[in-house]
Amino acid sequence: MTNTERNAPHIGFDRFIPLDWAACALRVRAGQETAETLEALIGEKERSEASRKKTRSVLKGLWLAPRADLTLFADRGAELLADVDASAVPALCWGMAISAYPFFGKVAELTGRLTSIQGDCTSAEIHRRMAETYGERETAYRAANRIMQTQADWGCLERVDKGRRLIRRSPMTISHDGLIAWLIEAVVRYTGKAMSVDHIQSAAVLYPFSIDQPVAFIISRSSTLDLRADGSRSQVVAIH
Repeated sequence: MTNTERNAPHIGFDRFIPLDWAACALRVRAGQETAETLEALIGEKERSEASRKKTRSVLKGLWLAPRADLTLFADRGAELLADVDASAVPALCWGMAISAYPFFGKVAELTGRLTSIQGDCTSAEIHRRMAETYGERETAYRAANRIMQTQADWGCLERVDKGRRLIRRSPMTISHDGLIAWLIEAVVRYTGKAMSVDHIQSAAVLYPFSIDQPVAFIISRSSTLDLRADGSRSQVVAIH
């Protein structure tokens, strides 16, 4: 292992996770489904114990047993499941993924940025930019491909030309105030710093979603977010 590989940031999300697996894990956390049901679902496609173990590891970080600083955040996401319709499930899984796995968030951010102008980009462009942070590692290359595949399965992208080109799908509209506030918190957790309120709705990492409510008003009503003024007379949002 080279020094570059040894010092590269952790990947974590290195498996293709279909939406039905992520959604089932969410329902397990919400108490709407059993862990045995999720195991059976995974077992239908993952035949080897080694593959099942790796998939479980990603799902644990996502919903089943997230790290300590995300436990309450995951709980609040699971509580939202009872208040939103099924079309909001990808948004819940997305918010948890970008919060728990910076590697997933970086692929999502790059995808959003590169598809923002013409609606598509190549997977090679994603890989080139990911290599700037994670190095020219085969593990990072494979993991990025699996995240692109995951984004497509979650309804965010269409992969064409054998996955070499990515086409952005129409964004999913988010109207539920609680879900919007939770997604904003997810973005702030991903960036690791306060964000300009003006940039929230256009944040590249949230490219699959369209927020149709006034963001500043929703933040002002949230018990987990702080709305602050900065020196340039604009407003920023931070976690309370």
